[in-house]
Formats: sequence, C-alpha cells, structure tokens
Amino acid sequence: MAFSLPPIVSLHSPLLAQSIAVLKEYLPSPTPLLDTIDRNVPVSFKQLVAEAPLNRLFAEALAEGEFDDFEGRTIRLEVNGGQPGITVGFWAGRLRVVEGPGEATIRGSLAAFKTLAERRQDPDQLFFQRRLVIEGDTELGLALKNLLDSLEWNFSVRQLLSHSRSCA
Repeated sequence: MAFSLPPIVSLHSPLLAQSIAVLKEYLPSPTPLLDTIDRNVPVSFKQLVAEAPLNRLFAEALAEGEFDDFEGRTIRLEVNGGQPGITVGFWAGRLRVVEGPGEATIRGSLAAFKTLAERRQDPDQLFFQRRLVIEGDTELGLALKNLLDSLEWNFSVRQLLSHSRSCA
C-alpha cells in the first residue's frame, strides 16, 4: 500500500516565500565558498562551462557585429572582495573566457549581478546606487553596459538550470 503525505506548502505560498527570505538573511554568504572553488578551478574548465552559454545568449548580437568594438579587449566581472570572478574577452567574433585581470572590472554583489542578468532593474540604477562599480577603463565598462542595455536578451537562473538539466 502506497502512503504519501499531503503537500504542506505549495511552491507559490507566502509561507515558502517568507522562509526563503529568512534563510537569505541569516545564512552566511556563499562568496567564501565560491572563492575557494574559483581559485581551484582551472581556466580551461571555466571556458568549457561559460563560453558556449555566453555565445548562445548573445548569438544574434555577435552575428550582427554588435561586439566588434570590443575586439581584443577584456573585462572582468567580479563579486565584491576580488573573488570569485571571470575575465571575458572578444576575439574573432566570439566571447572568450581568459585568465588574468581585465582592462575594466565590473564589481558587485551576487544579487546585483543576478538583478542585472535578469533585467529586473535598470543597469544605470545599479551603478548609481553603487551596487555595481566600474574600475579601470571606465569608458570600456560603460560601453559594455550600454551595449548590454540596448540588446534584446533574456536570461534567468531558472532557465539556465532547466537548460542544463535537459542537456544532461
């Protein structure tokens, strides 16, 4: 005889949302763990994991030459504190993950990068509120921010996770 418990909480219940908010507030930051992982993962693995999704996400813009002004340039995206981070460059019509510092660095919290990627807030607001900061070649960083803001693209962590599961 099969026995199952009734569902206690639906996926869209206020109780679940409140529980997640409490966990986010009181759990330690994942940054130290990500820092440890980042320092021990070879750049070749980062390239394998990140390059194809980045080039798929921006395929139309790449094909239309929108990134051509960034040929040979590098930009580092970094979580507050210096690590973890990833340096991205553009060569021969493709976005590439490279090792080392970028000519410009965009730094912020994980939450700020997630907000930017999911386009839930105007990028200018994230910079004016200092949730994201550009260092180094600010002209290069602003040019990338303006390009990303002008493009039609859609990214969500849920979509990325579901796409990864369907490919596995």
